[in-house]
Amino acid sequence: MIRGPNTVAVACRRPDGNIALRTETLGGVYVSLLRRLPLLRGILVLWETLALGMRALIFSSSVQLGEEEKEAGPWSIWTMVLAALAFVAILFFAGPVLVAGWLEDAFGETPWVVVIESLVRLAVLIGYLLLIGLLPDVRRVYAYHGAEHKTINALESGDPLDIPHVQRHSVTHIRCGTSFLLTVVLISVIVFAPLGTPDLWLRIVSRIVLIPVIAGLAYEVIRLGSKFHHHPVVGTLMRPNLALQALTTREPDDDQVAVAIHALKQAMAMEKQVEVEKPSAP
Repeated sequence: MIRGPNTVAVACRRPDGNIALRTETLGGVYVSLLRRLPLLRGILVLWETLALGMRALIFSSSVQLGEEEKEAGPWSIWTMVLAALAFVAILFFAGPVLVAGWLEDAFGETPWVVVIESLVRLAVLIGYLLLIGLLPDVRRVYAYHGAEHKTINALESGDPLDIPHVQRHSVTHIRCGTSFLLTVVLISVIVFAPLGTPDLWLRIVSRIVLIPVIAGLAYEVIRLGSKFHHHPVVGTLMRPNLALQALTTREPDDDQVAVAIHALKQAMAMEKQVEVEKPSAP
């Protein structure tokens, strides 16, 4: 899946080996002026990443079943996105609070409880990514993820968009969503520390309620990091984010790279068309 400023293109292999393509010109909140507002844009990007990602996965499944013309309804997307957010809230936010609370009860109170909670959160994140990476279908998705990164890296380096040139590039990318996840864990320490250690139920509620705030802050950190990643200090700070991508990417084969190239070229062609169709300023 390649997302441009105004469009999105999703490409995948059909069972017969040909490439199926789904393209869309985005509107509404996806391209609104709200996306320019610091903090708020991070929340919007989180939402759209889940929504567009779900739609891409549904399209991919439909292609494999020979039903690529079938579209998921908006209520289906809403339900799946809300279910995904609930899963994240329970597993990665409420869960670590319960574990940290249990450790606190077992070994006594400590001012480091928020740090312990964040370490548990990091362990849950890494463990989850490792476990699902054992599934063959997920490993294939991870390979396509690597293909996307290689293709974007080739484009940003000015290389031709062909398989030999794209394959030379890294499967990591500074703006990857995996980097966002690790940044969320680190930002959570800063946000939760001033709250202290209130009753367990209040801690759980505060963690869930503050997810949008943490997402907004994490997005701004990733945005700044990608802008100044060539600076030695910033580059060093961003290395753990890039290292974590080893869990969510795999080296793609040539066929997978060809699919990513096809999606990128289609997205670029659509962006040019959108620019041509834009009304000129009066």
